[in-house]
Amino acid sequence: MHPLLTDQPGEKLLLLGNEAIARGAIEAGVGLAAAYPGTPSSEIANTLFQISRETDLCFEFSVNEKVAMEVAAAGAAAGVRTLTCMKHVGLNVAADALMTLAYIGIKAGMVIVTADDPSMHSSQNEQDNRFYARLSGLPMLEPANPQEAKEMTVFAFELSERLELPVILRTTTRTSHVRAPVTLGPLPETTRTKGHFEKEPGRFVPVPAVARARHQVLLQRGKEAQVMADGSRFNQRIGQGSLGIITSGVAVNYVLDALEALEIQDRVEVLKLGFTHPWPVGLLSEFLKSVETVLVVEELEPYLEEAARVVAQERGIKVDILGKASGHLPRLYEFNPAQIREVIAEVAGIEHHPPQRPDLSWLPELPPRPPSLCPGCPHRETYLIIKDVLKDLGEEAIYPTDIGCYTLGLLPPIQMADYLICMGSSVGSACGFSATTDQRIISFIGDSTLFHAGLSPLVNAVYNRHRFTLVVLDNETTAMTGHQPTPSQEIMPPGYEHPRVSIEEICRAAGVKKVVTINPYQKKEAREKVKKALEGRDLSVIVSRAPCILYARKFGISKAKS
Repeated sequence: MHPLLTDQPGEKLLLLGNEAIARGAIEAGVGLAAAYPGTPSSEIANTLFQISRETDLCFEFSVNEKVAMEVAAAGAAAGVRTLTCMKHVGLNVAADALMTLAYIGIKAGMVIVTADDPSMHSSQNEQDNRFYARLSGLPMLEPANPQEAKEMTVFAFELSERLELPVILRTTTRTSHVRAPVTLGPLPETTRTKGHFEKEPGRFVPVPAVARARHQVLLQRGKEAQVMADGSRFNQRIGQGSLGIITSGVAVNYVLDALEALEIQDRVEVLKLGFTHPWPVGLLSEFLKSVETVLVVEELEPYLEEAARVVAQERGIKVDILGKASGHLPRLYEFNPAQIREVIAEVAGIEHHPPQRPDLSWLPELPPRPPSLCPGCPHRETYLIIKDVLKDLGEEAIYPTDIGCYTLGLLPPIQMADYLICMGSSVGSACGFSATTDQRIISFIGDSTLFHAGLSPLVNAVYNRHRFTLVVLDNETTAMTGHQPTPSQEIMPPGYEHPRVSIEEICRAAGVKKVVTINPYQKKEAREKVKKALEGRDLSVIVSRAPCILYARKFGISKAKS
């Protein structure tokens, strides 16, 4: 039995923040979950996927975040509690669905987990998704630790049903990946996995007349949510003093640790916020009135700092508000405990001597270890074959690339990555280069990424007669995020039976005339096929298929056989 199915309320398990969210969803009776994998959210989906194989929970890896959002929304409209999770940039993909879903709302609880990535440990930007809550008008919760992550997930389903709105649960990398004791709650006796959709076109079909009415409903629900935020148990005042600190998320831990280390708990009052949208205006107002100076400690954008300034201005509260605007804290990258301790000491006006770092000058300098593709990775072979063929042809090319392991093709010795924006952009940007240059264009995309966001621009390329070669690096899995399944995979985990979707047939059906398949390990044959595919400049697709070397090992498949 999966450990998260333990039905012993009060027992403690050592869980990742992401595992705690999955447990919270199970305790809340989630009946359907859908996701596209993306670090730092991946463990939520992976855990629910494993649990679905032992329970009635319906789980699917959708082809992208927008589809996952739509799947979860329909389930919630039919009366089943649902969850979807994604990394922060995934919410950009799902935003089209999100914005109108906020208008039409849901019937059963729906939770949207977005995992932000300060410092960009595995991402192309560090956007702050708290602003999606403001943009959409949806309630948002921010846990500070795994215990809160579980409790807030349970509460988020209740809140969602009370307001008939999806609720955003926003984490950051540290909250997602820290491991801590979590006290289990009771599991539901039954979980509703089947519902019934009651037709209500005056609500669920947002033609303009309906949308106008539903926008008013959303604004009214926002007012109700604001009252709830003011009284939420997740928004707490801790301690007492003339210096105030407003904080949320993982920064809560840094602040409380710093106050203890500096021994100034009796001089500082902390406003710890977990229900952060709508802003708890009443609570903020009372807090600002009670202190002389406020330091706002939050990672990334000055979301709470702006809230404090707005409330102070609107209510005529005279208080010094420090944070990012004052230069005490940066808008860049994630915080660390030492950094917060020094800032609080400065604002509190106390002498602080940070612990001296041990002298490590005697240690030899470590050799640089840049990231690289795995030894034996089939992508390496594909790159080398194409590079050799181009050399024979005496040509150079522009290499648009995409999100996945193969982004590492940027680095020496491969160096075949010239342009990247987001998932699927290798195909769309190739269209742009085709329209504006006479250069040869060879773009790279992975199998999972092709299904995620590459098919629409491929149809665009056919329709608009763009001229480039798209190389689909099909390694049978979504490798970068932990080997989640992809629709084209032939090698499936035992008991995971799904139809296989052919990349070649899709490309031909879209109108691509030249589609070739190679095995990059069979170099001589692959080289001849690539050379033929690169004859002329018309649109062509090369499917380079060989399993990820790590994924293949799980199933005892040798490179030679692949």
